[in-house]
Formats: sequence, structure tokens, C-alpha cells
Amino acid sequence: MEEKKFDLNSIIGFVLIFGILIWIMYQNQPSDKEIAAEKAKKELVAKQEAQAKADKTKTAVLPVAATTPGDTVQLAQLQKTLGGFAYSATLPSAKESFTTIENEKIKLKIANKGGYIVEATLKEFEKFQKGSKQLVELIKDNNSNLNIQLQTTDNRTLNSKDLFFEPTLTKVGADQILTMRLKAGANEFLEYKYILKPNEYLVGFDVRSQGLNKILNSSKPLDLVWDLKSYRNEKSISIEKRYAQLEYEYEDEKYSSVSDGTAKEDTPEKVSYVAFKQHFFTAILATDKPFEKSKLQSDALVKDEKIDTTFIKQFKATVPLAFSNGEVDYKMSWYFGPADYKVLKAYDKNFEKIIPLGWGIFGWINQWIFIPLFGFLSSYIAYGIAIIIFTIIIKLAMSPITYKSFLSQAKMKVLRPEITELGEKFKKDPMKKQQETMKLYNKAGVNPMAGCIPALIQLPFMYASFQFFPSAFELRQKSFLWADDLSSFDAVVNLPFHIPLYGDHISLFPILAAIAIFFYMKMTSGDQQMAAPQQEGMPDMAKMMKIMIYVSPLMMLIFFNSYGAGLSLYNFISNLITIGIMFVIKNYIVDTDKIHAQIQENKLKEPKKQSKFQQRLQEVMEQQEAAKGQNKKK
Repeated sequence: MEEKKFDLNSIIGFVLIFGILIWIMYQNQPSDKEIAAEKAKKELVAKQEAQAKADKTKTAVLPVAATTPGDTVQLAQLQKTLGGFAYSATLPSAKESFTTIENEKIKLKIANKGGYIVEATLKEFEKFQKGSKQLVELIKDNNSNLNIQLQTTDNRTLNSKDLFFEPTLTKVGADQILTMRLKAGANEFLEYKYILKPNEYLVGFDVRSQGLNKILNSSKPLDLVWDLKSYRNEKSISIEKRYAQLEYEYEDEKYSSVSDGTAKEDTPEKVSYVAFKQHFFTAILATDKPFEKSKLQSDALVKDEKIDTTFIKQFKATVPLAFSNGEVDYKMSWYFGPADYKVLKAYDKNFEKIIPLGWGIFGWINQWIFIPLFGFLSSYIAYGIAIIIFTIIIKLAMSPITYKSFLSQAKMKVLRPEITELGEKFKKDPMKKQQETMKLYNKAGVNPMAGCIPALIQLPFMYASFQFFPSAFELRQKSFLWADDLSSFDAVVNLPFHIPLYGDHISLFPILAAIAIFFYMKMTSGDQQMAAPQQEGMPDMAKMMKIMIYVSPLMMLIFFNSYGAGLSLYNFISNLITIGIMFVIKNYIVDTDKIHAQIQENKLKEPKKQSKFQQRLQEVMEQQEAAKGQNKKK
């Protein structure tokens, strides 16, 4: 092979070419004067553009697609399948494309095909736990559809979700307005209008038609169908499943929900909103003009919590859009956001009614006492500390009632020997025993019902707390001590197996609450047994109380293991405070000797006038005694 040699001529040629290029670049470089002139020209253009933008009106139209229809042949072919809406398929917008609108709180992605929302993301909240870096997405990956079934005058049935809408994005001030039109001609269309304001979860949603009175069959309403398969967003599947519900308002501020279970269905009339509610988030469709008759369906998707971990419920709403003069025109709105009582109430559309605060007095306690008080406390201090102070305030407010209850038990305890003596004396005559016992109560000035009434007064507050804490959105992903989320269970040990009714973890706050309940019941059970003597034919309360001492803590352990740590913390602190109050009352306030002396003094006085209830009870006993005597004579 011939060895390559060093080519001097080639090197000289390359050097000359490089030198020529450098010279050309130098000669074409602009002078300082030319650079300054170009800079001044750019600044002038930028200034003119800014001025032109400022001179425009506040409304700026941003077309997303052109509107040039296709050729006549293409239109004729499409008319065979799409009828009057063939025009929409010939537009440049007839393609798989999307338009995004967003503000500080939510991000919505709307598809040309179907014109509906295919993604709804909440920008301020994370799934499962704080720091997961997975934003809450109420709609994604085709888990939701919106469809209007179009019955045409030429006997076609078309679905809006299969047809292409033409998008136009408009800005009015800070508001974004996205108009989606399913066109049957240049000025004939079905329109969805989305209106998104800054810092809002509520999205305006208007549905109207124009020029379709000869295309659509207006003899019956259009059916709008909205369905959504709700994603799991919380740590506890069982609790999220419990609180996921289809809620609705109907017939002038009446509220209800579709019963939980498999494929449940309701058909309410004059519905003003439908809410597909998860535990802490919700999607709501509201209308200013109520839907005449709706079909609402809910189906539980979690059959096995170890397998079904993605979706919680399947929701579906079918609502009618009535025609007026051959057209439809509805002012509606979407809400995609937290199921937070304060946030929902601020919209003044009764959305807050979807929060399960309890019915009747339980709901009133939550609405007028618990929510304002806890909201005030948590606005100044950490949520865990707020729960403790909240519990102290509630228990101190209840302490006079606790005192009344214990005082009644103490009085009954003092009378127990005499009641036992009457029981022995009239052992063979229960009716006479009851009459003499009532006389003793009246003579001593003791009301046997006095101990029950305070306990009954406290029950609504206890039940209200069981409704309030699981629904308190503000506790979501707020930590306290070892609990990283007060709205979910505070697992300290994860088990490698699943225990029926209990779960696959061990929560600490329910254990502490169970211990507190055990000592509270141990402390009070003796007094209750002494206060309530055994009645003939009645269950042995002493034995029942002994059983309940162990059953109640066990129930707390089992049923609250998967509940939110906030509720278990409340119960733990509540029982500790009650133990403290009872200890103080028993040892420093109530004097048994004084009570005994007072009862003996009351016996020497004229018996107190009986209450109507006591009088009626006495009359019934006397009538029964008289009837018994007549039966013996026969």
C-alpha cells in the first residue's frame, strides 16, 4: 500500500480560504452607528405594539382554529352519516385537539371532540399524603364523559361526544371564556361556553343552541348525560368509600343522596344541582333553571379493598334540557374543588349541604357551634392543639350537666338501701313495690329521671363530633405528633396481613382513646350500679355494666383504627377531661353525707307536688292495681 504524504499545497489552500471568510465577515459587520439605529428601530416597534395593545378594548379574541368548510363533495358524503352536523366535520377544528384554561386553583383541558372537559386538575392539593407530588385530578384518562343525545328531524340519533366542536378562546378582562361550537352551518350551532374567573373553583357553563330549530327534533327535551368514575385520592380506601356519595338538591332546597351500594338509582324532579362527591373533593353540575326530571345513578366499585385501589364510585346523571321556541338555553356552572364547608358556602348555592354534618339537632350543633368554634381556633394555632383546646371548651361547657348527672347518681346511691328494703317487703307484689318506690322518691325530693336527662343532652354533642371530624377538610394532611394526617389513620405499625374489621395497620390514638374509655367506665360503673337497683323482670344492669367496661374499649379499637386521627384524638382528650371532672366532682364538690342529711330533712317536709309525668305514672299504677284486685275477686 502506498504511504500517504504530507500535501503542502492543500494546507496553503485551506489557509487562503479561511482568510477570505474572515475578511468577508469583517467587511459585513455593522458599524456602531448601524447597530444603534437598529436598536432604536426595535424599541420603536415594541413601543408601538404595546401602545396598540393598550388601545384595544378589554376583550381579546384568540381564534384556536380556522373556520373554512371543506369542499361540496366531502360535505355531501358526511351528510349521509351526520346529517345537518356534517358541516362541523369539514372544519379545520375537526381533529383530536385540546384547549387549556387555568387559573391559580384549577386547570381544565377541553377536547375538540365532544367539547367537554377531559382533564380537571386541582393545583393546590396532593393525593394520598403531603409530599406525594401527585396533584389531585378529578378528571383524567377518560374517567368522565359529557354527552347530549341529539335527535334530528331526519330521524337520526347523534351523540355530541362523538362530534367535533370548534373552539374560540376569549378574554374579558381577567376572565377566560372558551366557546365550543358544534356547527351545522356558519350561524347554526350547539354551543358550550366555559367561563373561568381568577382564583375560583367555580366555572360558568352555558349550553345553548342557535338556528337548530329545523335540524333538531324539539318535541321532547335533549338528554344531557354526565358520568364520572371517581379516582381514589386518600390514604384510607374504606373511609373514602364511605363518604363518596352522589348528592343533589331538588324541589326548592330539599336535599338527598343516592343510597350507597351497587347500582342504586333515584329519579328526583326539579333538580338544581348534582354533586359527584368524594371524601374531600367534589365535582358539581349546577343549573339556574332546574332540570324537570332526572335519573341519578351510583355504583360502588370497591369490592375488594386489596385489589380495587384506583376507583371508588361510578356516578351517572341524566338530566333533560327542555326546548323553548325550538332552542335550548341553560345557564349552568361546574364546581371542581375541595368539599370544604366554608369554601362551598361562600358560593351561596347551597353547595355546603353536601357535607354530611348530620340531620336535625346534630347538624345544627355542627353548623352553629363546632364549625365556627373550630374554625376560629384553627386560624390561630396548629390543628392538633386546636382539637385539644376545642375539646376542653366543649367539655367545660358540658360540666354543669355532668355535675347534675353525678349528683342524681349520688342521691340514688343514698336511697338504695331503702329501695332494696321496699323490694324485699313487697317481693310478691311488684306493682305495690313500684308505687311505694315512687312515693319514696317524691317524699325524698329525688327524681329518678334526673340522671338520664343530662346524659341525653350530651348525646347530640357526641354524635355531632362523629359527623364533624371525618368531614373537616381543614384537617386533611395536617400533622400532629406522630400522625402525619389528622384526617386519616395514624398508623404506627403496618401489619404484613389484614385483620377483618380492623385492617392492616395499628393506629395509636384509638388505643389511647380505648384506654381512657376503659378507666372512665371503670370509675363510674360502680356508682351507676349502686344508683340503679335491680328491678324485677328487668336485665341485670350490674352485669351489663361489667361487660360494657370491656366491650366499649374493644369497639373503639376495632372501628376507629381506620378513622381519622383527629376524631380519635378528640375522643381521647374528651374522656381524659371527663375523668378529671368526675374526680373533682366526686372528691371535692359532692358530699354524700350532706346529700343523705338533706334527703332525710326532705322526708320530714310536705311531699313535693308531683310532676304531670309522675302523676300520670301514679294513676296508671293505681288503675293496674285496681284491675288486679277485681281479677282476684272473680
